[in-house]
Amino acid sequence: MSPTSAARSRRPWRRRRPAIWWPAITRSAGLPPEAAAAALQASGVPLLNVVGLKKHFALHGGLLGLSTGKVHAVDGVSFTLRRGETLSVVGESGCGKSTVGKTILRLLDPTEGEIWLDGARIDTLPARQLRPLRRRVQVVFQDPFSSLNPRMRVRDILAEPVVNFGLAKSGSELDDRIAALMDKVHLPRDALRRYPHEFSGGQRQRIGIARALAPGADLIICDEAVSALDVSVKAQIVNLLAELQDELGLALLFISHDLAIVEHLTHRVGVMYLGKIVELTDRRTLFSRAHHPYTKALLSAVPVPDPLAKRDRIILRGDVPSPINPPSGCRFHTRCPFVFDRCRVEEPLLRPVGEAHLSACHLDASVAVQTERLLPHHA
Repeated sequence: MSPTSAARSRRPWRRRRPAIWWPAITRSAGLPPEAAAAALQASGVPLLNVVGLKKHFALHGGLLGLSTGKVHAVDGVSFTLRRGETLSVVGESGCGKSTVGKTILRLLDPTEGEIWLDGARIDTLPARQLRPLRRRVQVVFQDPFSSLNPRMRVRDILAEPVVNFGLAKSGSELDDRIAALMDKVHLPRDALRRYPHEFSGGQRQRIGIARALAPGADLIICDEAVSALDVSVKAQIVNLLAELQDELGLALLFISHDLAIVEHLTHRVGVMYLGKIVELTDRRTLFSRAHHPYTKALLSAVPVPDPLAKRDRIILRGDVPSPINPPSGCRFHTRCPFVFDRCRVEEPLLRPVGEAHLSACHLDASVAVQTERLLPHHA
């Protein structure tokens, strides 16, 4: 950068009020998330359409390295995502949610299924034709300390995607784009001359978000993007993502195991267990009228900020089955307190149990409401 450009890019640092605990997380849009989601669902073709997605990993062993089985990491996942919408995919570690994100990004090739982006199928594209996809679909990784090149200054990190996709016609236009990216993520422009190790974890994640915005992405996949940050910093990053979504109309696929964060960010939630989505609905319905027993157990583990509040915990017995040899029938039947014979032999499909509410459970919706009070509670 020339001295003139460097001088032009400097601006005074403005202190921002830090966000506190989760009630401080807000959205700048006038509509609440549920109303915004309803409006989005009523318009146009979805930006992302995933149909029957599967990703299996072969296992090899022995002296000859022969195949000894396969890991069913993702086993028949389907969902849609519209512009300006946030879909959160939640579940325990190892359930396959990150593999879903990597497969959509084509960092992994799917075993079966279809992935459609804005009406065009992308799962069958050869590697040489993925360049347009890379511009439209970006990712923010979990670890802000290892996702940035330590040998590159922030300016070079942000300039790389702009240059690679030919989005700036001159050096001054490149400087303007980079400065605008720093403004969008609320970092001072004079930080462009610094290296990643000179920033805190939250600031590095802001740089990662700016890098994802640089090529003009329509969809950003946030793979546990705030799990490595402190609580107050998490709230600030979630606020930033909501602000950018409202401003730019971004679609966000938010992969997380933290339902406390998801509750304040998302429009819809998909709950995964052992490679499958077991429940899919809007945020308010999930947190007030969850249907699947596994979802109810997850919700009972969400921390309550009020130290005087009491909540019964649902303790699931047994271990999560192996994805190498998943159970027959319903994959949750080995831990479900309501298991019956049908669950052991017949795999439940996602079916409507309410308005825009899908659940993969053989329990009838009315029975599920009645049995909610019978779930095994422990203090």
